[in-house]
Amino acid sequence: MTSFIIRRILVVIPTLLGMTVIIFLMLAVTPGDPAELLLGERATKESLEAMREYLGLNKPLYAQYGLFLKRVVKLDLGETIWTREKVSKEIGERFPATIELALAAMIVSTLFGIALGIISATKQYSWFDYASMLGSLLGVSMPVFWLALMLMLLFSLTLGWFPMSGRVGTDIEFQIITNFYIIDSILAGNWQALKDVLLHLALPATALSTIPLAIVARMTRSSMLEVLRQDYIKTARAKGLSEYKIVLKHALRNGLIPVVTVVGLQFGILMGGAILTETVFAWPGRRQVAIRWRC
Repeated sequence: MTSFIIRRILVVIPTLLGMTVIIFLMLAVTPGDPAELLLGERATKESLEAMREYLGLNKPLYAQYGLFLKRVVKLDLGETIWTREKVSKEIGERFPATIELALAAMIVSTLFGIALGIISATKQYSWFDYASMLGSLLGVSMPVFWLALMLMLLFSLTLGWFPMSGRVGTDIEFQIITNFYIIDSILAGNWQALKDVLLHLALPATALSTIPLAIVARMTRSSMLEVLRQDYIKTARAKGLSEYKIVLKHALRNGLIPVVTVVGLQFGILMGGAILTETVFAWPGRRQVAIRWRC
């Protein structure tokens, strides 16, 4: 096992190097002059040359790649084009909001998706099974931004149960330590802030969780149906075990194996696809980083 792990790690090294070469060459052949983009079209020739010297653009391509690789090894992401702030600083300030939203959505989709899948599998071809699978189909097909607007219209504007946008109320104050507001409010012992943060998180997390919830529910149902047909399940029933123990203690353990894989993949997708939800709910996460880098 140890030798296998070492071999897999050694394989990763040339793969990562190859990725850096491809990324660097793609940036190098992209049309345009970064110095002119930074200083503007009216910049003088001297200022352009000075900027190219500062960025290392006047060096040979292999030397530029060496500088690029050196920064990669040091995890130095450089500075943003317009604000001149450290990229790592902006990521550290904004990405925790996206991670917090994606985690909340993943927890909601996993808990409800597994529950729906188990009930649908144990009550196959019942009205609940048809209803949950129809709901899963709608969840996959429904645009996230439309659902987000409908949730805002119903629960914020009509019922007034949840805040419509933002991450925390303007009247709430607590010390920011990790930029994960749930953790920070708990560390500060500010339970009013924790309640307000959870209320602000409820609607965006619900909207973002619909697609992974549907996928997890369908995968759980399919996996559980396959497991419930196995011989050891029939043996457990023949021994007189209750259906509750058979489903939750024996079948669910094996049925969750493919579901866990899907959950991991869906979390990565949520991290990349949260921008639409963040835009609708004015969530200060990765969306704001992307906007600031473009402006």
